[in-house]
Amino acid sequence: MRNATRWPLRLLYTPVLILLLATISTSMASAHQPIFEEEDLSAERTLSIANPTISTALYATLDAEDDVDFFTFTAAEGTRVLIGMTIPQIAGQDEFAPTIALIGPGLPQKEKALLPPSAQSLINADNGFDLFLAPTQASAFFEPFSRTSYWRRQQTRVTMPADGTYRLIVWDASAQMGRYVLVVGDREVPGGDPLFAIKLPNYWTPVDADAGASDAPQLSTCTVLQELRHRILGGDLPCRPRRMP
Repeated sequence: MRNATRWPLRLLYTPVLILLLATISTSMASAHQPIFEEEDLSAERTLSIANPTISTALYATLDAEDDVDFFTFTAAEGTRVLIGMTIPQIAGQDEFAPTIALIGPGLPQKEKALLPPSAQSLINADNGFDLFLAPTQASAFFEPFSRTSYWRRQQTRVTMPADGTYRLIVWDASAQMGRYVLVVGDREVPGGDPLFAIKLPNYWTPVDADAGASDAPQLSTCTVLQELRHRILGGDLPCRPRRMP
């Protein structure tokens, strides 16, 4: 009977803990909407940004020497968009400085060879691109909501020259690997990944060149509940294997 009564209690406090986590994550990320790169991005698998004017922080990883991450958004002519990058202060990342390119309609026509091979096919008579290189001197700052420190790299504002779909691509010309945060937009609206507070510590680790990197480690429901109970109620919730009927 003891085990039979404990399971309904778990069902009762699970939604309460999830709600509390969402509240905590929203307060921590009130300056931007955090989103993790859950699967490795490519020209075929892009991460769509719903609104490029809303402040969004995209926590991503270059986990191979030739890795190129692709992000997309749509914008109307005249839309002004903040584009920037910060680098988590993780061991070995003090010189990590990926390049950002914005590709889309009405942008300048430049030499395709400046882009990685996987992005060159996007350039045509309608689509040009701009490059945003990292500055030689990076400034450090402390982010109070997540209580983490970063190096500030690129930051610019771009007025979209035409209606259409734009792509942001990120790569490292010197073939370095590491973690970065692509920042798009500056209008503060609460939202983003409700599990941000739990995923961030797992993300905040050096990239292992031999083992590969997990962009945002997949967490089981039980693991989430364990962490929630530990953070909020100060106890542990043991994971038990599901019994087959």
